[in-house]
Amino acid sequence: MLLTGPGTQHTSLAIYILMRAAVLASRCGIKSKRFGKICKPLTWSNGDIFLMCLASAQILSAYILNQDSLPSSYKSFLNKHGGKDLTILQGVKDIVNHTALNNLAGIEKYYKSVGVDIKLDPNMKVPCPIVHGNQSCTGHVFSFLLQAYGRAVPVYVPVYLVPALVVHRQHLMKRPYTILGKSLLGIARSSMFLSVYCASAWAWTCLLFRTFQSANTPLVILGTFPTGLALFIEKKSRRIEISLYCLARAIESFFTCMTDAGLCPPILQIKRADVVVFSIATSIIMHCYAQEREVFRSKYLNVLDWVFGVPPPLDNEGKSGYLPDDEAKTCQ
Repeated sequence: MLLTGPGTQHTSLAIYILMRAAVLASRCGIKSKRFGKICKPLTWSNGDIFLMCLASAQILSAYILNQDSLPSSYKSFLNKHGGKDLTILQGVKDIVNHTALNNLAGIEKYYKSVGVDIKLDPNMKVPCPIVHGNQSCTGHVFSFLLQAYGRAVPVYVPVYLVPALVVHRQHLMKRPYTILGKSLLGIARSSMFLSVYCASAWAWTCLLFRTFQSANTPLVILGTFPTGLALFIEKKSRRIEISLYCLARAIESFFTCMTDAGLCPPILQIKRADVVVFSIATSIIMHCYAQEREVFRSKYLNVLDWVFGVPPPLDNEGKSGYLPDDEAKTCQ
């Protein structure tokens, strides 16, 4: 990692690899006689949903209250699919932090540019008029959901169609309707997940703001926690991947917020913490690869064997356990 440059930080990559290592370590713990009871909660069938809810509470509250704690590319992604102008987010942030609303004119100007004439109360305690203008909270959820779905589809088209054309190109010629049908179903389902995820974030926060007639940081965190339940829409095999990816972003954001607030212990303020974290993570992964190979899923194990040039075990028919070269390279 140091070869990428002494000043180049790869915190996001390092934390994500650490999450992958944590999954392998937890699988080792589950099958261990010594740590089996301690790791019992890790066997929950919907543990991936719980992780997604935890990650959502940090990511989405940071999206509203402290965007600088998020990686720039991820911040751009959230700003696009969050569907709200930055002036609106600033207005919500001002109310939550109980600071003066100095940009109401900018918010009104934005709404006027999209054909909504609104006059905002500078003494408001609930930011719903800032979030959705003249719409009701319920009406906003449904209109936002439709708009969010339109934004989500272009994201998932390449995610499903490129593998169909690259990995399954031979099957595509023989069974085009089956392969394309599954791809289209995947696009529709994943797009629904992302759109429901974004819409429910505003729905839950609006509900809590209206219920308590107040807006503060705990309510934002509490309102963004159940947003992770949208992951139930996704296919089970994809849930853990999505939750781990989001959890990695959430951990990075959390420690950035802690550091900005002066609450991060000095021992964690290492100049190249990404190198340390990446080294720890890769050591766990390589230990499991050498000593606990059964905790890997077969495809990941095949790819690692292919990368390191390790001959795979033969199956009952004497055939190699490798994936075809094109599939292995794609997975890699």
